[in-house]
Formats: sequence, structure tokens, C-alpha cells
Amino acid sequence: MTFAPAPIPSRTQYVLEAVKHAILTARLRPGQALVETELAAQFGVSKTPVREALKTLAGTGLVVMSQYKGATVRLVDAAMAREVYDVRLLLEPEALRRSITRRASLEAAQEALERADSAVDEADRSLANRDFHRALYLPCGNPLLARMLDEIRDQAALVSTVAWAANPSWEREAGEHREILRLALARDTEASVAALHDHIASFVHRAFPDDEDGGGTA
Repeated sequence: MTFAPAPIPSRTQYVLEAVKHAILTARLRPGQALVETELAAQFGVSKTPVREALKTLAGTGLVVMSQYKGATVRLVDAAMAREVYDVRLLLEPEALRRSITRRASLEAAQEALERADSAVDEADRSLANRDFHRALYLPCGNPLLARMLDEIRDQAALVSTVAWAANPSWEREAGEHREILRLALARDTEASVAALHDHIASFVHRAFPDDEDGGGTA
């Protein structure tokens, strides 16, 4: 017998979304302490929903829980970014290949592009961009593959937010998204998969260039 996960209580969900938005707009910066009593007072709730929200955010990779330091916003450095993007490079292009092969609907990807274009801040733009990528891999036909990519969605959004703070290159990424989708809708599988691979690889290299060569690839 299988059991569905219990729904998150509304207060916990409210705190979770508020803290996530603050992290992805850099109002809560990487390494910053997340004090339960302060957050509870800020949101007008008890410590319990704050504690549960932080545990959930730790599970998605946005928050780090330490026995000695408590909860902090996850630090983003080159090693962390490359780990996340290496997983994406291994899994996303193959998932897109399968989505195209199955002739899956990509309407949700177009909707996500439109939301990214009209986003009012970095958090909305980053999450819309992640929704775009999810719309490409979700219909791949392998639920386990989709769940594996879902597990790093928030971490990828955090990497994007930190990178854009230093180099606001979202217009370039938006153009690459449009080209990936154009090729996918044309059922040009190999070209679309290659464009997605180059898009993921070039972003992390631009944002976190290798020290040994003094710069990244465009």
C-alpha cells in the first residue's frame, strides 16, 4: 500500500514561499542566518511553521541546517554551481530528447517563457525559467527521471539568482530558451538537444569561470 504525502499546513506553506522568495531575490543572502524567532515574529506565526518551512527548504537545497549554527541560506560557489549543473547536463538533454520523441505537448514551456518575459523581479524570472526547463523534461515518459531533475530545481534557481546579481544576462538566456523551444516544436531533436546542452554548459561557465583558464566559454 502506498501513502500520499501529507499536505503542508497553510501557515508553513506561507512561510516557505515567503522565505524562498526572499532567498531568490537576495533579500536573504547566501550564508545569512535564519533565526526561527525572528522569522516567526516577522510573519506573525509561531516557531513551529517556521521550523517546518526551513526543514522543507533544506530538503530542496536552499537552506543548510547545522547543529551548531542553526539554519542558514545556502552558500553558492563555483563547486556548488558546477555540481548542480553537471547533473542537469547529464539528465536534461536526454529528458528533452524523450519528450520530443514522444511528441509531447510543449505548450507549458511557451507559457513559462511569457511569464519570464513579464517577471517583476529576479525570483519570478528565475522560477519561470525553471518552469520552462521543467516543461521540457516533465513529459519525458520517465517519472523517476523527472523527479530527479525536480529535486535540483530550487538549487538551479538559486545559482541563477546569484549569477544574475553579478552579471544580469537573462536576456541572453531568454533568447536561448526561445531557440531551444523553436527547434523542439519543429521536432528537430538533435539540434534542440544540442542547443539545450550548450545553454546549460555556457551559463555555468560564464557565471563561474574556471580559475585555471582565467575565463569561461560563451
